[in-house]
Formats: sequence, C-alpha cells, structure tokens
Amino acid sequence: MKLYSAINQAQEGDIVEIKSTDMGFSEDLEAWCRRTGNTLLHAFHEEDYIKAQILKGRKTTQEKTENTDTASGTHNKSMVVFSGDLDKAIAAFIIANGAAAMGRKVTLFFTFWGLNILRKSKPVRVKKNFIERMFGIMMPRGSKKLSLSKMNMGGMGSRMIRMVMKKKNVTSLEELIRQAMDNGVEIIACTMSMDIMGIKKEELLDGIRYAGVANFLGAAEESDTTLFI
Repeated sequence: MKLYSAINQAQEGDIVEIKSTDMGFSEDLEAWCRRTGNTLLHAFHEEDYIKAQILKGRKTTQEKTENTDTASGTHNKSMVVFSGDLDKAIAAFIIANGAAAMGRKVTLFFTFWGLNILRKSKPVRVKKNFIERMFGIMMPRGSKKLSLSKMNMGGMGSRMIRMVMKKKNVTSLEELIRQAMDNGVEIIACTMSMDIMGIKKEELLDGIRYAGVANFLGAAEESDTTLFI
C-alpha cells in the first residue's frame, strides 16, 4: 500500500526506492510490477531488510504495448466473507488491500458471522425483539472482539496475535479495514443475513453498502477471482 501510494504520486519515469523487512517482498514486487505496468529495477538484501528501486512505467515501447491490459478493469476481485474469526478477517483484508494496491476493483460481501467484523464496538440503541437481542449478546461486537479460529484459549490467543502483529509492525485489523475503505474497496453487508441475525444498519460501520446475493453475483461475474473466506 505504501508503494502504491508513492507510485501514484510519482511522475512517469520517476524511480521510487523502498525498504522492507519482509523477506518475501522481492518476489511480491516482481508480480506487482508485472501486473501494474511498472518496472522493478533492483531488489537486493541489505543487512536485515530488502531494498528495491521501481521505475514508474515501462522502460521500452514494446514493454508498454505488451502490458496495456494490466491496469485495465478486467481483473476485478470479489470475496464472500462468511467467517467471523480474527485470523480469517485479517487474511480477507490483507488480500483486499493487496488487490487494491494493484489497481483492481475489489468487492467484499459480508454474510452471517462475517457481519460481526463490521459491527461498531460500542452498543447502539435500536429496537429489537427478544431473539434479536440474544443474538446480539452472544455474538462479538466488532473487530476487536473477534476470536481466533484455532488456539483462541478464551481470548488469550487473540490478544497474543495482536501483540505479535504490533511488535512485528504488521497493520492491525482495524487499520486494514480503514485502509480498504480509503482505497475504494467496496464493502457490502448482506441484508438477508442481517435480517435473520437481527443486525440493524445503525449497528454497522459507516461507509458500507447494503445489498443481497444478486448484487454480489453481479460483481463476481465481472471478476477473474472470487474467494470464499
């Protein structure tokens, strides 16, 4: 995302230098440059990080011609986010932000337990019947209350993974969600699932859309990749 932002601000022919402590970053860079129409000039290890230089655009006319389709809108991505597990939510938003950083249109369709990711952390006063209130009490309220799919250990696992992510300078789930919204990722809440589980619009994050399965299927048919998480 940092590189995507820097490239967008650069002029054609400018060189952007970036450093990363992720040892797999150079492999990611090759794929990213190939699919976004930019040129990886150098990538090498320096002490405990990777240093790379990226040229905005292609070096030759032939390369530009061969890659005219890479930045087009024909490589949309769509995901069904069914799970409400912390680790799976993190994975969904990392993939979504990665795709957005490649200039792709991304659609995330949240349904059933995945809707809990979008709940506001603070209670919202809304009118509910008894069953809807019970659903609300039993389900996690927002991303900070999500549990791990494995080794949750009564919430200890979730706290540990967040602590390790912070120590390793990995973006938190809450920041990933904010980045996705800022970068145009379309976040859709399934209205049928909301109705079944007694979740009201007022309880969900601002800036998301509300639609049904037909809307998602339309996005999926316009995508070259569709995931179920």
